[in-house]
Amino acid sequence: MTKPVFYFDEKTLWFTAGLSALVQPVGGWVQPPASGGHADSPDPKRRLKSLMDVSGLTQAFDVKTAAPLTDAELQRIHPKSYLEAFKAMSDAGGGALHPTAPFSGGSYEIAALSAGLVSRAVLDVAEGACQRAYAISRPSGHHCLPDTPMGFCMFANVAIAVRSAQEAGIGRIAVLDWDVHHGNGTEACFYDDPTVLTISMHQEACFPPGSSGAVEAAGEGAGIGANVNVPIWPGAGHAAYLYAFERIVAPSITEFAPEMIIVVNGLDANGVDPLARMLAHSETFRALTKSVMALSEVLCEGRLVIVQEGGYAESYVPFCALAVLEELSGARTEVEDPFLDLLIEQQPSTEAVAAQLAALARHPRHVP
Repeated sequence: MTKPVFYFDEKTLWFTAGLSALVQPVGGWVQPPASGGHADSPDPKRRLKSLMDVSGLTQAFDVKTAAPLTDAELQRIHPKSYLEAFKAMSDAGGGALHPTAPFSGGSYEIAALSAGLVSRAVLDVAEGACQRAYAISRPSGHHCLPDTPMGFCMFANVAIAVRSAQEAGIGRIAVLDWDVHHGNGTEACFYDDPTVLTISMHQEACFPPGSSGAVEAAGEGAGIGANVNVPIWPGAGHAAYLYAFERIVAPSITEFAPEMIIVVNGLDANGVDPLARMLAHSETFRALTKSVMALSEVLCEGRLVIVQEGGYAESYVPFCALAVLEELSGARTEVEDPFLDLLIEQQPSTEAVAAQLAALARHPRHVP
């Protein structure tokens, strides 16, 4: 089997949301941080790439970059008016078109490169150049609406890539999002489209605020049934995630019978992430990857693309991502997760797990 491909470009790590404390812009009563800044730091992804290099895992992949998407390619999802507004503000030094998505000067070009990495990964798999691919996406994309950025996301990277693959002849595509925050942008892009199955496993009522990600949101028009939200109680850990995948996610993807699977690999459900309240760990993400790889082998000749988006614990995201990449490549390194024993000890009690699984069992797509 040929090596999977890893799509990466250091330039994407130069995207910045500006000086902030966690997610609040500095000013007023918000004191500038002594170090670091905005929660959406490049450090988790940069440290992952460093860990890959020093552990030798990079050698298990073909490493490639890609060209930025053109305006015409971005318009597969985004209207020209949005592109013009974003570009003008980027050229003027930055700002915010939505309060949860600030950006600095030059961000338009970096965002177009991030989208280009994802589209190239998806197209290469769609066209048979490789069977499996992994792309580092920064800025991320799963919250971005066609005409509005949101939640650190500037372009709908995966949604654009889906349309590229469909133009290349892939008809039915499943997008599985296990980021801890609801994938509202991807959902909005395909809400009435029966050719794209969108599944979001997320912490209930985390982000976006309000009713985003509710079970009842199942699509509309011809797309009814092609959107599946799996809200999971805060405090859930390894057992709940694997149960949700086995009893809700896998049956939904199997029934849909896609020709390709794309995973939005948000790693912020980990037990030390500052922007969520879940207790997953590196072995959770390894197990999810193993399961989705098995599905792709059965359903779509192994065609699988994994796109890394969220994850804000710079110390821990690299170990979670490394587990995914090891599983994807079939290679194991000597790296040991130094947080794993602690997070295993902190898993929910037997009673809490039982309550979480009972709640998931009431999901309308649950298969006993």
